[in-house]
Amino acid sequence: MRTRTNITAVVAALAVSLVGCSGSDSGEDAKPGATETTAASSAPSTGAGATEKAAGIPPEPTVAQRAELLRALAAANPGIVKYEDKAIDAARNQCSAINGGSAKADWAASQRFTYEDVTTTEAQGKQINEALKGLGFCKP
Repeated sequence: MRTRTNITAVVAALAVSLVGCSGSDSGEDAKPGATETTAASSAPSTGAGATEKAAGIPPEPTVAQRAELLRALAAANPGIVKYEDKAIDAARNQCSAINGGSAKADWAASQRFTYEDVTTTEAQGKQINEALKGLGFCKP
């Protein structure tokens, strides 16, 4: 019973706060630059590529690089390429561990490439890291 009361109170508080946020900016108190600020903040960030590069993450692979990368990953663990986009994202992110000189790079790979119904061991993580290095995919 107490849980229902708490849930009801939380829902009521949220409803009141949402009503307060739903007002329009068309009145006297409207800020002239409000629309411009919203439009500017929804523009894509140009610093994302620089941030990824600084973290040791390579750019998206080309079609040919992608095919080569997926073949190399499949050699380490055939299941991880079942979800191609996840495998590519995991490979790009794994480069940050490799380029950063992580002492637990093999473990990190085993974690990054374990998703959905796919499990990757630390030994397979080591194979993945060797493949990424061998391909030159993680070039700093």
